[in-house]
Amino acid sequence: MSNSYKDLLPIGTVLRLNSVKKPLMIYGRHQIQTKSKMIFDYIAVPYPEGNLTDDFNVFFNREQIKEVLFKGFESPAELMLKEKIEHDLTESRMKNED
Repeated sequence: MSNSYKDLLPIGTVLRLNSVKKPLMIYGRHQIQTKSKMIFDYIAVPYPEGNLTDDFNVFFNREQIKEVLFKGFESPAELMLKEKIEHDLTESRMKNED
């Protein structure tokens, strides 16, 4: 990670990945990709287009983030949910390692 995005980012965050030229907007966290059954930190769609079809969904982990262009809204409810998602991601990864 070039800028150390270790903390989970909120929904609505617009960013660039190391492997994708177009900006993306996060719309989900702790996501399971249907085809691979792999767990990812995030799912995003192209920005500014938004959700086009499932073919345009991008699954990725925080290590792949190159830069954050805009950080989404963080309410008190978001901060509480972020803690739960971090916990769930850790548990999911531990199960996958077994």
